[in-house]
Amino acid sequence: MSSRSTDMLKIVPLSAALVLAGFGTAGAETVKMGVQPWLGYGPLWVAEEKGFFDQRGVDVDLMNFNWDQDMTAALASGNLHVVAAGSNAVIANVNQGVDQKGFLVMDLSFEADAILAGAGVGSIADLKGKSVAFETGATSDLLMNYALRENGMTLADVTHVPMGASEAGLALIAGRVDAAVTYEPYISTALAQDGGYKVLYTAAEKPGLISDMLTASGAWIAANPDEVKAIILAWDDAVRFIRENPAEGKAMIAKAVGSPMEEFDPAFEGVRLYDLAENLTFVQGDFQATLAEIGAIMQATNPDEIKTVPAADDLLALDPLGAAAN
Repeated sequence: MSSRSTDMLKIVPLSAALVLAGFGTAGAETVKMGVQPWLGYGPLWVAEEKGFFDQRGVDVDLMNFNWDQDMTAALASGNLHVVAAGSNAVIANVNQGVDQKGFLVMDLSFEADAILAGAGVGSIADLKGKSVAFETGATSDLLMNYALRENGMTLADVTHVPMGASEAGLALIAGRVDAAVTYEPYISTALAQDGGYKVLYTAAEKPGLISDMLTASGAWIAANPDEVKAIILAWDDAVRFIRENPAEGKAMIAKAVGSPMEEFDPAFEGVRLYDLAENLTFVQGDFQATLAEIGAIMQATNPDEIKTVPAADDLLALDPLGAAAN
């Protein structure tokens, strides 16, 4: 969803990703999948650990990244096959000419993405003239712009301090910035540090604003229907496993994102995962309107880079979902 970053996992830098073997476009033996340690991507690690990818006949290599831009570059060059990405990131990338389409909605974030602040800042309006840490072009950027717009403000009203989500939370705790836009588990970590920190605004104010998809190039999706179908089915297996075995499933995800369970449990409550059946209904209905609204917000706040609001057909590949359901 998005830039989903951490300092707690081994990060594969772009330079290393570009020299990894086994990359191709069609008929690849191993599907290289770029991810960031975000709770909503949890079923991917569960699918890997429980063997659901193997059971569905697809070999997936999950590769952890820290920055959206590195994953996008690797996807655009063919050095990643599949990328877990925020819907807003896909809209931005399509505007830059990147061939990228979502074939599965993974999650929607509610309280799990938030704007935090310390003493002296009690509302979004209080951020005027204050320093705010968040990552440019990521889900945090979208949430910040939306919150400001809803309060009659723009980015010109604050001092933007660019940094990743994990660093933003730490900067707030260290007193280097007045506010930070981040996501779980960094929200819970920051709030646990000091009772003086508070949540100013969350993605729950606009359901669907922060969402994540599994994506690939339209060309790769068309050339690899069996692999795409298998990935969707393995995801569905993992979501079902988590729902039927919540303690074990959540423990796997918490380990993957480096979060202690006492912080993970409340954090996970702010995320909704989507299985195959829910995707079939959501992606062909409300989600398309939500994508258009996200695009409109992005264009209004950043018209120089978001010159068009892509149509749903430019952002989504719906055939794989139908194939997986049959």
